[in-house]
Amino acid sequence: MSTTMTEARKLTVARMAESLIGSEIIKLAADVNEKIRNGEKIYNLTIGDFNPKIFPIPGGLKKAIVEAYNNDETNYPAADGMAELRKTVSALIRERQGLDYKPEEILIAGGARPVIYAIYRTLVDPGEKVLFPVPSWNNNHYTHLTSGDYANQLFIEARPENAFMPTAEELKPHIGEAALISLCSPLNPTGTTFTKNDLEAICDLILAENKRRGENQKPLYLLYDQIYWALTFGETKHYDPVSLRPGMRDYTIFVDGISKSLAATGVRVGWSMGPKPIIDKMKSILSHVGAWAPKAEQVATAKFLANLDDYDTFLAGMKQQVNDRLVAFHKGFQSLKQKGYRVDSIAPQAAIYLTVQIALQGQRTADGKTLSDTKDVTRYILDEAKIAIVPFYAFGASPESSWYRLSVGTCKLEEVSAIVSSLEAALAKLS
Repeated sequence: MSTTMTEARKLTVARMAESLIGSEIIKLAADVNEKIRNGEKIYNLTIGDFNPKIFPIPGGLKKAIVEAYNNDETNYPAADGMAELRKTVSALIRERQGLDYKPEEILIAGGARPVIYAIYRTLVDPGEKVLFPVPSWNNNHYTHLTSGDYANQLFIEARPENAFMPTAEELKPHIGEAALISLCSPLNPTGTTFTKNDLEAICDLILAENKRRGENQKPLYLLYDQIYWALTFGETKHYDPVSLRPGMRDYTIFVDGISKSLAATGVRVGWSMGPKPIIDKMKSILSHVGAWAPKAEQVATAKFLANLDDYDTFLAGMKQQVNDRLVAFHKGFQSLKQKGYRVDSIAPQAAIYLTVQIALQGQRTADGKTLSDTKDVTRYILDEAKIAIVPFYAFGASPESSWYRLSVGTCKLEEVSAIVSSLEAALAKLS
């Protein structure tokens, strides 16, 4: 029997599933949960989610969801989303972003993830390549799910001096090979954003590439994930490709929803805007998958978003609470840096994340163990400081990276000083 036939008989699942890499964040979460089960007090700053007791959804949205269920809104929703919700989303993005998308150019889904999957499925053929920066959330896995191989990812490692946002100069060498560019701003995991000039340069690069390809070649498309766009702080301004370069409208497919702006990750209402022929194909894919947002939640979201004054009021309060936590952590890390500890942070710009550096590689613990790599450092911070944060290598960055994502969605403001003090105590034990 040939080796190939033997290997084929050993396979019990599809090759794509067999080779799919598990989430590094889930692995870390397992360690954290085990410690919590054993009675340890752990400051868990890993999850990109909200504690509903700290960040509840808007009261008006909650009331509308209950009313929708009481009104028996429990059957199948429209395949592309309830018409009233698509109309309301169209008004929201027009009034708050200046984007003009008709209801028929909008697709509602069960959160942002099905939308992202549908974009990949619609635009990427097996063997075609996707270009994206790292660190970034799950682009490597979506590439594998749709193209069948992690080898089809083209990624560039963004740099701290650019706040970990990719530049046109970094993307340019790979753009001719790509079927899709996937970008996110504000970025998960960094909480940083594109500047106007940097995003304009990337748009110009895509437009030039599509001009080069001409009408007889498949265009280069842009997935633009702006799920955190409403959560910007201080002088930070959110920019999008279509507003900056109207010619990008033919090539840009947006990812958006209420998951982050309304602390409604479990409500599962997301949407996409883009060219109608692409949106229609995405609708067909999601119809077969059945990845609809629940009808009651769609009805309720349409009702809540129809009153932009209530939306603005909730958002203002939430942004203040999130920013207070991010600023407090940033000040704490900068204080430790000034004391000579090998830590740093990037000033908060957006989202619910702070980019922090904990560069302890090569230092020795009190019991004489050397922290050889980032995994050792992550374990030490968890064991000694009781702090759980996610290393950037979990988002595709180099295993040697000393940078981390710190999430504040489950953190009480009064805990910040205790967390910083716990970290300082752990750092003081190193030599």
